[in-house]
Amino acid sequence: MYHIVIPARYSSTRLPAKALADIHGKPLIYWVWRQALQSTATSVTVATDDERIREALVDHGADVMMTASTHPSGTDRLAEVAANKGWGDDCIVVNLQGDEPLMPVANLEQVALLLAEHSGASIATLCE
Repeated sequence: MYHIVIPARYSSTRLPAKALADIHGKPLIYWVWRQALQSTATSVTVATDDERIREALVDHGADVMMTASTHPSGTDRLAEVAANKGWGDDCIVVNLQGDEPLMPVANLEQVALLLAEHSGASIATLCE
């Protein structure tokens, strides 16, 4: 059992409004969210500080949580979501970057499984 949180900023530094970039008629963040829904995660939450991103997703049924605009990183945004949802320290939360619509679901599952198998680990990162 695990949760996926997708941090999404409108004011990205390299490509502003990247989360809302049109890909086949839908914003990039929509495709990331849809990919996450293919997993066995208990929940998928998009964490954003921008109303435009929230509006782009809520009509599709996405769980979107508005977070503080002062967070220096997506990890801080995840921590706010976990605290607001009451997830304990034993809860597994997978950070799926908001610009990764092609992330294989198997990778999400693998990260969650590694964390479940190694209860002493607080973070896991996949790499090639």
